[in-house]
Parts: sequence; structure tokens; C-alpha cells
Amino acid sequence: GMNLDIDLQFATNGIEAVDLYQSFDPDIVFMDISMPEMDGKEATGKIKEMQAQAGKHVPVVAMTAHAMGGDKEDILAAGLDEFLTKPLKKALIAQQIMQACPDNVRPPHSDA
Repeated sequence: GMNLDIDLQFATNGIEAVDLYQSFDPDIVFMDISMPEMDGKEATGKIKEMQAQAGKHVPVVAMTAHAMGGDKEDILAAGLDEFLTKPLKKALIAQQIMQACPDNVRPPHSDA
């Protein structure tokens, strides 16, 4: 199994996701598109605005139940960098996390 050395925070809705983004300052965000109160696209828009103001880029990876033909453009238009379809494959998630790992921190995985 792959044990990732990462700090995880879970948000139950888009509003929480935006709040957590500000307080937790993550290196990557996995965004569920269909969330209550504020959906993932809207939450991503707000997060991308904050990133623009801060002059930084943090990847936001959409997670969605199905590869939605025309919705793909919508999702990428919302500022999402990538998207993964459910059922989520651990290796693909790990790959996104590894790609987002900043140069100055301990890598999230060990080959041991």
C-alpha cells in the first residue's frame, strides 16, 4: 500500500472548502463538484480569485461521479486544473499529490 505523508483536511461543502483553503493554505485541493450550499465550481472560482490576489497557483483537481461529456469544458472553465472521475483510483490521486509537492518540503511518499 502507499502511505502518503500528508496533512489532509476535509470540507463538507463549498463554503467550508473556501474557508479551509484560507486557513489551511494547502498545496493541492481535491474538489468534489457536487456539494451542498456552494458547488465545487463556485468554490473553485473563489479559491482561484484568492490565488490570483496572492499571486500563487495551487492546483484544484475536480472529482466527479462520471466523465461528463460537455461538462468537462465547464469544469475546466471554472478554473479547475484536472479532474478525476469516481471511483477514484488511489494511484492517480497520489500522482496529483506528488506533482503538487513543493520543492522545499519532504516528499509525500517513501519507496521503503
